[in-house]
Parts: sequence; C-alpha cells; structure tokens
Amino acid sequence: MNAHIVECITQGIRVQVEIQFQVKYSIPYSDQNVFTYYVHIQNSNGFPVQLLRRHWHIWESNGTKRQVRGEGVIGLQPLIPPNGHHNYESFCPISSSIGKMYGKYQMIRLDTNQLFEVIIPEFQLIVPEVQN
Repeated sequence: MNAHIVECITQGIRVQVEIQFQVKYSIPYSDQNVFTYYVHIQNSNGFPVQLLRRHWHIWESNGTKRQVRGEGVIGLQPLIPPNGHHNYESFCPISSSIGKMYGKYQMIRLDTNQLFEVIIPEFQLIVPEVQN
C-alpha cells in the first residue's frame, strides 16, 4: 500500500495526516475507491485544548463536492494536554479515481475558554494505478 503524509501547524497545534488507499475495499476504475486516513494531533502549547468540531471539504475529479461537519472526531471530543497528542483513524470513500480533502477543527483553550481554528492540511486521494 502506498502511504502519503502531510502536516500543518496552526497556533501550536500540529496536524499530521497519513493517507492509504484501501485495495481490499475498493474496485479500481469504478465508483468505489476507499481511502483510510490516520490523524495525529500534537499540542505543543503550554495549555490544554479540546477538539470540539470538525469541518471537512471533499472534492472528487468527477465534479462531486461535499462538506462534512460534526461534533468532535469519531464520536470523541478529545482533551489534549500540554505537549500531549491524540490519534485517530477514519476513512473516506470516493466515486472517482482522484480526489482531495482538507478542513479545519474548532478547538478551545481550556485555560481561557478561547475558541480557535486549526487547519487540516489538504491531502490527495489518488488510486495508485492512476499515478503510474
């Protein structure tokens, strides 16, 4: 499996995403292509934060565009202590052979109750056969 990693740092929060094409759950050159993404969120600040909401933009080369908004990630609103981290895994099915995702998290500083946004870096969803 080919894996690709992207990362971005916003206000002391590092978001790293590793993307993998899931051959087992996909039918290449069809309308069923599944990608798993592994997210590592690192809090480099001297204060605790909590991830409250997510907002994803998903684009497919067939022209499909969608947005996904919701509370937390995979049913959790994790607390991330100073110099701590949170990891999770999710997936995205697309109906074309090329796509991309990007977004943002809404977080709160637990010492001041100040809300802020953290960028989720853009990453490509490309069926490996298309890259050759």
